[in-house]
Amino acid sequence: MLSPELIELSADNSFAEFKVTPNTHGPLTEAAILTLLTLPDFDCLFPLEPSIQKAVIQVNQLCGQDDGQFEQFFQIAERRDGLIEVEINEDKMSAQMQLTASWGGNEVTIQDILKSLKTNNVGMGLSKVKIQTLLKQLTQLQPGETCRSVIATGKPSVNGTNAKLERKVPLARERLLQPQEREDGTVDMRNLGSVIMVKPKDLLMVKHPATLGSKGYNIHGEVLFPVPGKDLQLTEGDGSGLDPANSNHLIAIVAGQPVETKTGMKVDDVLNIKDVDVGYGNVDFKGSVMITGDVHEGMVVKSSGDITVMGFVDSSTLIAEGDVIVSKGIIGRQLKENELSTKIQAKGQICAQFIQYSDLDAQGEILVTKQLLHSHTKTKQKLTVSDANGRRGDLVGGIVKADKGLKAVIIGATAGTKTEVFCAMKQSDLKKNLKELDQSIKSMFVAKLEIQARLKKLPPKSEWQGDAMMVEQVKMMLDEKQRMLDELAREELEYALIKQEIDGYYQENRIEAHKHIFANVEIHIGQAFNRTQREHGTCMVFNQDQEITFDYNNRS
Repeated sequence: MLSPELIELSADNSFAEFKVTPNTHGPLTEAAILTLLTLPDFDCLFPLEPSIQKAVIQVNQLCGQDDGQFEQFFQIAERRDGLIEVEINEDKMSAQMQLTASWGGNEVTIQDILKSLKTNNVGMGLSKVKIQTLLKQLTQLQPGETCRSVIATGKPSVNGTNAKLERKVPLARERLLQPQEREDGTVDMRNLGSVIMVKPKDLLMVKHPATLGSKGYNIHGEVLFPVPGKDLQLTEGDGSGLDPANSNHLIAIVAGQPVETKTGMKVDDVLNIKDVDVGYGNVDFKGSVMITGDVHEGMVVKSSGDITVMGFVDSSTLIAEGDVIVSKGIIGRQLKENELSTKIQAKGQICAQFIQYSDLDAQGEILVTKQLLHSHTKTKQKLTVSDANGRRGDLVGGIVKADKGLKAVIIGATAGTKTEVFCAMKQSDLKKNLKELDQSIKSMFVAKLEIQARLKKLPPKSEWQGDAMMVEQVKMMLDEKQRMLDELAREELEYALIKQEIDGYYQENRIEAHKHIFANVEIHIGQAFNRTQREHGTCMVFNQDQEITFDYNNRS
């Protein structure tokens, strides 16, 4: 063991000095020198490893040599002050601070921390408690040990919510899912209740206005502006108007049947007909049509509102600007290979208890509560073949094209009836929209930079603030910049939403079978295809990596 007398503090107490005579004290090892640094007064100093290595090499080389009789001098340790490191997240929304205990030097103080925060421009969202906790932890550390904590957190802006419309009255189509309860508590599937009607001053729809959102800030104190919610116009329709006492309320101004439009509601005159047959003639009515009986073979019914049929539709054509609701069933026949005798078109929804051999085309959802057989079905939304309890609902035969997916209790039949299903075929359209939006965002970003460059080139404000024309031009540029920033923020948010929709497209737009999918069902989800060769139980069917996947666990 080396003698403690070989090590002493320098005159200014900053270093540990090692004085050694090679021929007397050599050969040396690094471990022996490091042992000296465990002595009192030296154990708090920072070992200078390169200097220690140099001492070992030099002393050992001189051992037994003539020059080995002369004393050698090395600085093998030093005092080091405590350290402060501030790490700022890329989004400038948080800052972490790391404190390192000193090696015999000055410890970090609150004044040092405040100076470091100022240097790093961290002034908002600071936590006094966390800083005090760090300083307390520091007193428990050995030399060179560290403690770390998030000491500043920004406040994100909260984007505004989009305006939304809340319908306050039921629609005719909802009667299918709400059969009347008898006095004994059982349900009468044949009695769907009274026709939905409203009277003047009835509240039809409420608009919940868009909100502006709230500002936030980052740790540098920069204001983060929210994206205001998108407004949505509450639109008056025939027979409806805005409430004079509240412009966010849409009320009925005439008696009639409420019909939902894209951004509001209207109240239709209702044409009541018992039966549509040869004796009555075809119907083309501006308003809603209520047929308490049946629509007979070969007849055509057109309506600018809803068409409600309390009985059956048989080999006829129904065209509605609103919904088509058939309380009982829609019946057709095969005319030619790809032609069916019944045609139903709706800009809203199509709802019925059962449908067979019919051509269905809806912009809204299609709901069949019992059976959909051998039909051509097309909807831009979702097809549901199920009652409210998910116990009945057979989709057998025909072709289904449902953009937003399909939910049925049973798909196909035990006999292996060919049933074709096409879902989620519009992802390419979303990708096209995303590409166009990306180009728009890039163009707007360039335009924003150009305005910023023009503003930077302006002379000092003192030179032009008295020039009314110049002041107006600057105001116009600032207004244009803000307008562009708002629009850019909206488009970036829209881009993120579309990107999110694309990423989850096949998970969202899927096929759900509550009980069975039988053999010979041809499934197309996007570009993926599968023809079932056996019976599948309760499952959900996805496009996963352009292959059809059956999931028997993730059941809704």
